[in-house]
Amino acid sequence: MSAPAAALLQVQGLRFAYAGQAPIASDWSISITGGVTLLQGDTGSGKTTLLRCLSGDLPAAGLLTLDGAQLGIDRDAYRRRLFKHPLLSDRGADACEPLTARACTALLGEEDAGFDATEWEMLVAGFALVPHLDKPLYMLSTGSKRKVWLAAGLASGRALVLLDEPGAALDSASIRCLHAALGRRSQRRDAAVIVASAEPLDGIELAAVIRLPLR
Repeated sequence: MSAPAAALLQVQGLRFAYAGQAPIASDWSISITGGVTLLQGDTGSGKTTLLRCLSGDLPAAGLLTLDGAQLGIDRDAYRRRLFKHPLLSDRGADACEPLTARACTALLGEEDAGFDATEWEMLVAGFALVPHLDKPLYMLSTGSKRKVWLAAGLASGRALVLLDEPGAALDSASIRCLHAALGRRSQRRDAAVIVASAEPLDGIELAAVIRLPLR
């Protein structure tokens, strides 16, 4: 019998609620292993909020440990171990707008020693980004911007990648490229991807499914 997969992200007793609203999480615990985990819920169910709690951008109560780094003890070490879409940050994506797509990728990949340049090049081709790499992001469409962030995230070597509705605003060819990349990530045990989506990820081997609202 093979040994159980090691947890990369451990969540213990997570609690978060906006003032005057029902809690998104109330004493919620989970262990996330390598591969792809689907965070599934309808629009407005709290997917983005939960991702922001896991990234450390919202002040949730509880204990979060990512690849040995505890958020409450060493926030910087914890956050160096994850990749998140810029919109999951309080700063939003504005900081990237004046940068070229290539420079934005370099910024998102800072301190990412495991960044896979070969995977990134394959994603850039699959997302039809090659003509746009040296354009500033403010010149790109919403879909092309999303492809820049997705290519950087899916090529990331960080322990945890957080993707919020990655298929939104993508054309059909790019969705196929996205699903192929997630299929490759699903085979990895050294890194985890959490995909927040209202839709199922058909054809992709999932390490786990988290359904909102949490029970």
